[in-house]
Amino acid sequence: MTAALETLRRDFGGDIIEPGGAEYESARRSVLASGSPAYVLRPKSVGDVRAGVRFAAAAGLVLSVRGGGHAFAGFGTNDDGVVIDLGGLADVEVVDKERHLVRIGGGATWGQVAAALAPHGLAISSGDTRSVGVGGLTLTGGMGWKVRKYGLALDNVVAAEVVTAGGEVVRASAQENPELFWALRGGGGNFGIVTVFEFAAHPTTDVFYGRIAFPAAEAAGVLQGWADHLRTAPEELTSIASFANPFAGGPEAPVEIQVAFDGDDPELAARAIDPIRRLGTVIDDDVALKPNEDILVDGVTPPPGIRLVTRSAFVGKESVPEVLRILAETGASQGSPFIAVRSVGGAVSRVPDDATAYAHRRAELMVVTTSAGPEAVVEAARPALEAIWGRLAPHVDGAYANFLASATEEDVAAVYPTRTYQRLAAVKRRYDPANLFAGNHNVRP
Repeated sequence: MTAALETLRRDFGGDIIEPGGAEYESARRSVLASGSPAYVLRPKSVGDVRAGVRFAAAAGLVLSVRGGGHAFAGFGTNDDGVVIDLGGLADVEVVDKERHLVRIGGGATWGQVAAALAPHGLAISSGDTRSVGVGGLTLTGGMGWKVRKYGLALDNVVAAEVVTAGGEVVRASAQENPELFWALRGGGGNFGIVTVFEFAAHPTTDVFYGRIAFPAAEAAGVLQGWADHLRTAPEELTSIASFANPFAGGPEAPVEIQVAFDGDDPELAARAIDPIRRLGTVIDDDVALKPNEDILVDGVTPPPGIRLVTRSAFVGKESVPEVLRILAETGASQGSPFIAVRSVGGAVSRVPDDATAYAHRRAELMVVTTSAGPEAVVEAARPALEAIWGRLAPHVDGAYANFLASATEEDVAAVYPTRTYQRLAAVKRRYDPANLFAGNHNVRP
């Protein structure tokens, strides 16, 4: 351990933060979890990342990798181990204007990316929150306001620079180390630390974005009509239905349909959005033309002692009516979790099933439930939450790793079906045979 630490202090050019240091209290926390790591490393270069990885391996310490730090399962910190915080590697550069090729540091957030690309009139299909990290979101999916038109964030990655468990730098693309490239796009942080992503961006305009709200009593009809419309709506329209918000009245909270129309033509936008307005009694409608970078929301950091529990699953076309019926009933009952249903399909479904390690291409919708509160309150609500998911179980499939608060074997099996998992395990054996990168929905070598 002493020799490994001496080597780290010699080779590492960034900040090494230890317990008792001035920055330790903030450095030990990710957005949604708190830990007590022995060392938090903030690299300033790819060389620093290599040194950090080699130190963790040589010292036999648990390793966590932090991008934006938004993992619900708390992957961005640990106890008594090493955290490599990539926040200093956040450069965003347009390297090929004709091909719209963008290089992004592995520690950048989507807010930084949107701000950097806006002057170029470019965007990347990403998540919907400014402070979420590019790395964590992309490696397991990337579902945001352009998903039906341009696919998942990972569908727009053309190459990646990866520091492996051996501390080596490897480039992955369709031409170079293609099996690693396949695994990175959906396999999470299992195979190394991505220090640079190369994305194919797309030209963007202002977009029509906002919320259309309906009374809670109309939830069942609004939800079914919304899902029916999204099935044939233009792919420029992406939408999320949310209800039973405990901070807005719980079962009495309005049904909010968020919409994002990827374009600035008011007639085309109205043609896509107006059928939603006709689904019920509109009690609020703030849809307006906005700069694309402004539709990302600020991330919320829970107060100390408040725990967030998320769970997710996918819905195929044939199960949509029954799932929405169950969710409408659930949302109308006291103690319901916050429920969100995201539209998928479109560009996501046009990618072949085996083209990437993201395994849920055929889903039409994704369901997410979120419960929040002190530990005792969350635990007390667990039986009711399990009952809800028990009703949904025959009609849903899989799970989206970015909306899971746990990382059990059952969770991993839901994220990665058997054939996908087996292929990922083969890649894992090659690039991380000792499972150094285990702080994730882990694929064992």
